[in-house]
Amino acid sequence: MDADAVRERAADLPTEPGVYQFRAGETTLYVGKAVDLRDRVRSYADPRSGRIRGMVARADRIEFAVTDTETQALLLEANLIKRLQPRFNVRLKDDKSYPLIALTDHPVPRIEVTRDPEEGAVAYGPFTDKGRVETVLKAIRDEYRLRGCSDHKYANRDRPCLDYEMGICSAPCTGEISPEGYAEDVAAVHRFLEGETGVLADPLRRRMEAAAEGAEFERAANLRDRLEAVEAFHGEGGEAVSDRSDDRTVDVLAAAVEGDVARVARLHSERGQLVDRSRHRLDAAAVGDDEGPEATADPADPADPDANTPAAVLSAFLTQYYAEREFPDAVLLAERPSDPDVVDWLESEGVAVRVPGAGREAKLVELALKNARKRGGRDDPVGALGERLGIDRPARIEGFDVSHAQGTAVVGSDVCFVDGSAETADYRRKKLTDRNDDYANMRELIRWRAERAVEDRDDRPDPDLLLIDGGEGQLGAARDALAETGWDVPVVALAKAEELVVTPTGTRRWDDDAPELHLLQRVRDEAHRFAVSYHQTVRDEVATVLDDVPGVGPETRRRLLRRFGSVENVRDASREDLTDVDGVGDATADTLKQRL
Repeated sequence: MDADAVRERAADLPTEPGVYQFRAGETTLYVGKAVDLRDRVRSYADPRSGRIRGMVARADRIEFAVTDTETQALLLEANLIKRLQPRFNVRLKDDKSYPLIALTDHPVPRIEVTRDPEEGAVAYGPFTDKGRVETVLKAIRDEYRLRGCSDHKYANRDRPCLDYEMGICSAPCTGEISPEGYAEDVAAVHRFLEGETGVLADPLRRRMEAAAEGAEFERAANLRDRLEAVEAFHGEGGEAVSDRSDDRTVDVLAAAVEGDVARVARLHSERGQLVDRSRHRLDAAAVGDDEGPEATADPADPADPDANTPAAVLSAFLTQYYAEREFPDAVLLAERPSDPDVVDWLESEGVAVRVPGAGREAKLVELALKNARKRGGRDDPVGALGERLGIDRPARIEGFDVSHAQGTAVVGSDVCFVDGSAETADYRRKKLTDRNDDYANMRELIRWRAERAVEDRDDRPDPDLLLIDGGEGQLGAARDALAETGWDVPVVALAKAEELVVTPTGTRRWDDDAPELHLLQRVRDEAHRFAVSYHQTVRDEVATVLDDVPGVGPETRRRLLRRFGSVENVRDASREDLTDVDGVGDATADTLKQRL
């Protein structure tokens, strides 16, 4: 569009608040908000920035939406930027969420680690160390035996599940514990999660000492590791933001811009204790083709509101981040946001906004600023992973694992991470051929994924990297499947025992604290969790066939499956073989042969 076209379009716009979009074809180039749409859009007829001039030249039309208030315009702008990702806006790119421990809103609450708690759940966190959170959750379930099953499974149980037999659930579903007893255990878990460490640490310590006295040294060592995780759990945050008597929630934010990448560091405190630290990468606004001295962003230019300065980055971050989140009581900033409407919006929501100049708050802002300015692998583990493997930045990683029980109920998982964060909508799972051959199972799983990609039957983009849970054998099986189908995607494996990275050119040991290794571990562990979860579902479905046989209780069912490996093998067993199993007499054997 030229200047005349912009002025002509602006003359048709209302003088009300709203949001406007510069578009080229089906692509949105820029989204902005305005108190007066007509005046705001007219300013683009003579932009003083080469970057904005380049954006206007690319556009072929301007669209708008009127809002009732300036605040509505601010929030609509933030939502459109997050959804449309226009290249001339500052865009929050990889807003990572952190795990929480949640107790669901149910008469018999379920405990779980989640990044998206159910409505009404009581959630604790967020926590930055997912491994520690899972260790603590295991300790909680060992000690207090809270259920972890879905509400659907809970409502349809007529006998305790495997978790009960393993001692990590008290089976309230079948009345093995009274509602009052379960409620007492839930109350104890709440006390621990609210900070009363001894509720869990003390019984753990007693069990550890008893194991050591009984010469059960491996068990004592496992309990020691759990105890260390439990005792460190509430101290994870580090420095205090203010006195512990101060029960406000406070976010401390600082931004840094380098080239086309901006970073915002966020420190978060609750009740005076720093409980979370996170860094967020944003794509800075694009620069036009006519770059030059005149293309430098001018924060004062009314036609250049998305200037790439820390103040402008903070404005973009604050709206995009808090548009979908609960507000803190206070926000401490390294500098005032460039858009005063953002500050007005936060203050209208009861948030105190300050730029501290001295004292403890200023030191925290300085710490946030240091975090924002950090560079290298810890800032971008995805980029560091690509460099270590000698491939392009693997923004999209798919992880694979296989789970089965001695060759029965064999399933595979396919999880997806984008820019280091789980993309759960792109998770897939697959039932595989029953066989006790991990290599063949992995080959079948990867061939299934590859064939869908090659034949354009998969609605997901091709990944930049495949990660296999396993060692050289599993990697070899995966590469065979890729070669057979002609799907050309880099693939590596991560072996659990020693955390070795297995590549087609050799096996490597990376530093334990390497962020690129931690990224691979997160993908691998999630693939394993998803596979095991699906396997348990399939296994439970298979086991129900035996559940319906009169005279076959849980213990007899376990013995039959342990002896024969699958329901199919039980069906094929002779009457004599069946009666060899403890608990199976002539009558039960006859019933099994009839029913199966």
